[in-house]
Amino acid sequence: MQLAFEYRDPLFGIIVLLLLIFVISFLTYTFGAYKEKVARREYRKLLKRFELGKLKEEDYVHLYKTYNLPFDSILLLASTFLHKGDYTRAITVYLALLEHVKDRVKKEELLELLGSTYFKGGFLQRSREIFLKILNFSPRNSEALKYLLLINEKLKDYEKALDVINSLEELGIDTIRDRIYIETLIILNDPIISFDKKTEKLYAFFKLNRIVERMLLEYLLQYNKDFFWENIEKFDITKIIDLLWYLDFNDIDFDKVENSPLLKELYNAKGYLNNLEKSDDFNFGILILINQNEANINADLNFEFLCTSCKKTLPIYSTRCPHCHNTLTFKVKHNLNKGISEKNQSLQ
Repeated sequence: MQLAFEYRDPLFGIIVLLLLIFVISFLTYTFGAYKEKVARREYRKLLKRFELGKLKEEDYVHLYKTYNLPFDSILLLASTFLHKGDYTRAITVYLALLEHVKDRVKKEELLELLGSTYFKGGFLQRSREIFLKILNFSPRNSEALKYLLLINEKLKDYEKALDVINSLEELGIDTIRDRIYIETLIILNDPIISFDKKTEKLYAFFKLNRIVERMLLEYLLQYNKDFFWENIEKFDITKIIDLLWYLDFNDIDFDKVENSPLLKELYNAKGYLNNLEKSDDFNFGILILINQNEANINADLNFEFLCTSCKKTLPIYSTRCPHCHNTLTFKVKHNLNKGISEKNQSLQ
């Protein structure tokens, strides 16, 4: 009996071992295939929603946590909302990701995106809160400071804007143009001083900083036209050719116009004068010919504004470029366009 228990068939043992290996391998393969099938099904559902533009906010978190999609890739996907102008959904995605991202650098990047999206969406107070939060743990974040400058400017909180400019200067960032611009806005928006006193301060500031010339001239044409015409020879009127074109007939000093070749050409082209036969400016020349021949052609001047910094163009003038955020960089350009109003009619 003892001999029976001690006896072992080597072939039987090998067969059992191979059988165990086969069973374990089969179960492992089957389980792996099942998991892959389930994962593919989930991917197909997710991709189907994505292709249809129906990817939900929580899907981005799911992609980040479950499928370990790179953080930069998640942000790239979320940016599709920004390109569509859907700021609310973009904000929801960033807020959802913030609850799960632990890395400090990634969290700071997310907060910057959240703050800039609030800014683009017009939620200025929320945007300011986000950037102030960033500065609490990253006080040298220049992007946060730049956005705070823009926000304070839009909220007309110019003293805080100057504080931000001081902080940017401490970081070695050139803010000369921004400082000049904000200080000009402080004068323009001072509710206490009179129009004459404001004119005096703006003109003195302009003589020190020529880049604010258009801001000064816009103010003068609105509130102090007498001062403008009295000192017109001291200004570069090519910077306000659009304002002069739309100036009301009764607000024009034609004695001063006679002493300015550019103004004579401009108002002959406009049809307010008829004492020139031609102009060196092609667009003015065409309009002068139309006026002289009383041709039934409805033509007008169209103006566009080129940012000399980023080369973007706008249909209306802006003191700060909405694309590159540089100040006082727009240059006015004019060209012929089909008129939208009767000849000689002022838009004012």
